Amino acid sequence: MRTIDVLVVGAGLAGLHTARLLALHGLDVVVVDKRRSLAAGVRTTGIFVRRTLDDFDLPEHLLGPGVRDVVLYPPSRRDPVRLTSERDEYRVADMPGVYEHARRQAEAAGAEVRLGTRYDGADGGVVRLHGWEPVRVRFLVGADGARSRVARDLGLDVNRRLLVGAELVHPVAAGSRVPTFHCVLDPRVAPGYLGWVIDDGRHAHVGVAGYPHAMPRGVRHLLDEFAAGAPGRAAPTGPVDRRGGLIPVGGVLRRLAGPGGLLVGDAAGAVSPLTAGGLDPCLRLSRLAASVAVAYLRSGDPRELRRYDGGILRSRFRGRLLLRRAFAGMRSPALAEAAVGAMRGRAGRAAAARVLFGDGSFPDVGPGSRRGGRTVTTTG
Repeated sequence: MRTIDVLVVGAGLAGLHTARLLALHGLDVVVVDKRRSLAAGVRTTGIFVRRTLDDFDLPEHLLGPGVRDVVLYPPSRRDPVRLTSERDEYRVADMPGVYEHARRQAEAAGAEVRLGTRYDGADGGVVRLHGWEPVRVRFLVGADGARSRVARDLGLDVNRRLLVGAELVHPVAAGSRVPTFHCVLDPRVAPGYLGWVIDDGRHAHVGVAGYPHAMPRGVRHLLDEFAAGAPGRAAPTGPVDRRGGLIPVGGVLRRLAGPGGLLVGDAAGAVSPLTAGGLDPCLRLSRLAASVAVAYLRSGDPRELRRYDGGILRSRFRGRLLLRRAFAGMRSPALAEAAVGAMRGRAGRAAAARVLFGDGSFPDVGPGSRRGGRTVTTTG
């Protein structure tokens, strides 16, 4: 039976980024994913925010034009609030391309990536894999999504608060409009969250998300209904793709690591409770996870795992967790109308801009580095 240092379950961005960093430290790393293609089952819009673009090296050719304008609509769609940044705040990525790029980087670092290989459980350090022989594993990394089986097998925390989202993606006529992020706050369309259209001049992403218990007709029905009259949606110039999946919004889980392994990405709840953005915390938490795992495997000292404490990380999001509860309770269109109305004033606009254009993410826990003339601290 083969013995490996680290088995990473899930070849999404979190899993591949963690695997690459572990392999760069000389560990024997294998990544498995039940998908046979990284282009299948994409579950994210692919929005990268400015702080991610500043702090991580992402392939420029896979990123769309910068988006500076955000328009917030009440349920009536009348008198929306427009916010404009002086900088590019968002760029939408070609996510299949980003995943493939991350795979090549992981493999170049020495990790082995095996697609079409399903994780079937772990017992006493032996991992069962459908499509491959069992392997003995020193450490297991769960990057297997919001309903992580690895989390359960390791006895770690699991996500309880989940949104369900769905999205249509299609190409648009190049240069036909200014890149804009349209957000509709309407509990009839997206209970507990919002509907969105982000059009960067190359592709339009039209989506909704909300609490599944408040969607008796299902998310796909709500998406089709929203897309029929969504603000800012351009006519498709090519095929329309569908995406969808679960989004954890309960905040970072408290118990993220144990002697047998740890969690990253959606499996760890590494998604902003308020905005549901997951790509920035995914990369930052993966960097910390790799640092902790390397130190633990080299020393065998369980105290190293204390640095990967979800309770500490959650403290960064207390305000957003409170706002998430407020969103969950916003059941009537009248309340949503009033909420957007409050954003038309000076204080409301400033608060909205802070959420949409701010630099907040996971706490900085490592040495500083300098990029673009300003000092940032990197996670891990």
